[in-house]
Amino acid sequence: MTDEMIQYFKHKKAKVLDYDKYTRFAIFVPLIEKDGELHIIFQIRSRHVRQPGEICFPGGKVEKSDPSFEFAAIRELSEELGVSSEEVELLGELDYMVTPFRFMLFPFIGTLPKNTNFQLNHGEVEDIFFAPLSKLVKMTPKEHQVYLEMEPEKNFPYHLIPNGEDYHWRTGLVNEQFYEYNGYVIWGLTARILTHVLDEIQSVSPLSSTKDSN
Repeated sequence: MTDEMIQYFKHKKAKVLDYDKYTRFAIFVPLIEKDGELHIIFQIRSRHVRQPGEICFPGGKVEKSDPSFEFAAIRELSEELGVSSEEVELLGELDYMVTPFRFMLFPFIGTLPKNTNFQLNHGEVEDIFFAPLSKLVKMTPKEHQVYLEMEPEKNFPYHLIPNGEDYHWRTGLVNEQFYEYNGYVIWGLTARILTHVLDEIQSVSPLSSTKDSN
């Protein structure tokens, strides 16, 4: 091996394989004080966007002009909820997520002042609602599994792989969670992030040890 190759691998930092082929999204989980306790802010997607009516957190695609994932998360929060970025207090980052659909989520958590005046971008957000942490941590989400099957394209070269068309493909599994709160259904990636947030909060400052059926 050449010295150049040796030095290259000594200083190489690992990243997700094919990282540049993934679409990256930044998500912000906003907390706000209401009635003397912390609430999580959820938004309902506008009928003008994909997956209308679904519950989600503020967020969106990371643009090339965004200097960081944190910046993108705050930008999306500001654009969708109509609040100044100066009002946002970023607490920190949450675990990022790599999905089977070639996109990555980079979620963050932070707070907004209790007297925040929201000016919703109705092109993207139909409405928002607030859910108290004290109730969310008591909820046990329902769980259902979604199976991901492999389906090769029509001209797939079976003759190049062992067993040809009888090749035993691996299948994937997505564990979907469902939270039901005041008539709203929180599921999908939003539910997975919510579970992660609640677990993190409970690990630092437990709010309740008694779970209710959801």
